[in-house]
Amino acid sequence: MSEPLLPQPFGNIVMIAVGCVFIYLAIKKEYEPLLLIPIGFGAILVNIPVLISTELPGIMDPEGVLGFIYAKGVLTDIFPCLLFIGIGAMCDFGALIERPWFLIFAAAGQLGIFIALLCALAVGFSPYEAASIGIIGAMDGPTAIYITSKFAPALLGPVAVCAYSYMSLVPLLQIPISKALTTRKERLIRMEYKPQAYSKAIRIIFPIVVTIVTCVVAPLGTPLMGSLMLGNLLKESGVVRRLAKSAENEIANVTTLLLGVVIGGTMSADRFLVLDTLKVFGLGLVAFVSAIACGILFAKLVCFVTKGRVNPLIGACGISAFPMAARTAHRIGREEDSSNWLLPHAMATNVGGQIGSVVAGGVVLTYASMVLEMLGLIP
Repeated sequence: MSEPLLPQPFGNIVMIAVGCVFIYLAIKKEYEPLLLIPIGFGAILVNIPVLISTELPGIMDPEGVLGFIYAKGVLTDIFPCLLFIGIGAMCDFGALIERPWFLIFAAAGQLGIFIALLCALAVGFSPYEAASIGIIGAMDGPTAIYITSKFAPALLGPVAVCAYSYMSLVPLLQIPISKALTTRKERLIRMEYKPQAYSKAIRIIFPIVVTIVTCVVAPLGTPLMGSLMLGNLLKESGVVRRLAKSAENEIANVTTLLLGVVIGGTMSADRFLVLDTLKVFGLGLVAFVSAIACGILFAKLVCFVTKGRVNPLIGACGISAFPMAARTAHRIGREEDSSNWLLPHAMATNVGGQIGSVVAGGVVLTYASMVLEMLGLIP
């Protein structure tokens, strides 16, 4: 990492102010308060000791409380996996099961990963650092943490904060991009929705089949996909409601709280106010914008091929920001026509994006080293 841009204690004052801004956005603007409040408060906590005296022990030191949680929960991948169990218990894949072909939009939404990866290589990051920065484009905080902890631990703090910060701003990014890349005529397109009957057995088989197929394709992604689909299986089985509710509520809430605070705890001025961190945030913005844009442009292509049967707005939902992206696409459509009901299609695309982001993460973990060796980028 490069040298801090501001000396102590001025840098610490800036980071405390940043933490306060996060808390303000969470409370006043309601931008992902479950994430931004603990992250912002963690940023305040980690900078106070240094602000008072450089001789005071930091809470992110190995013997500090947040340092202990960070080492045992983040670096061991326990938190990302626990969080995915909770997310799986919250997800309803029924809309995707009815329209499995919507996964093509999820695939298009992952292109932001590779665009950001190439940009990171171009500005001087190492191949593994570039892969960690690129995964921000999946718009999936746990996946970003999981991969960065393996490939570039030194960037774990900036990558995690960047991923979660931009996730909270998805509506602010998605609305102008969607309107800029689509015409009013396209936004007015109505998509037919005819619910299809299928048995409960299909809902139970779905997470098992997805786990087997995706983990065979990308075995190093097994902990993430396995956790996500385990949570969904708990929900769909109908016989372990206590476990499903615990995964969806207590486990997910406690994990989110602890993960948010320790992510904020990585925002010490000496590690965060450096040029590399600013580059990560810039590249993270490239990843987010390109992921949304690629999804919309691909959906426009499908719209053209199907002669106007697909509303391109749903292409922006092929990312992992569930259910924010789906709700935002539906909202944009209703602004043009209050009777246009895009939500079922947007949700199908969005849950597909949740699966797609985990698959993309597993593919990067499994094949990045081999591809980089073939290209001669690593020995």
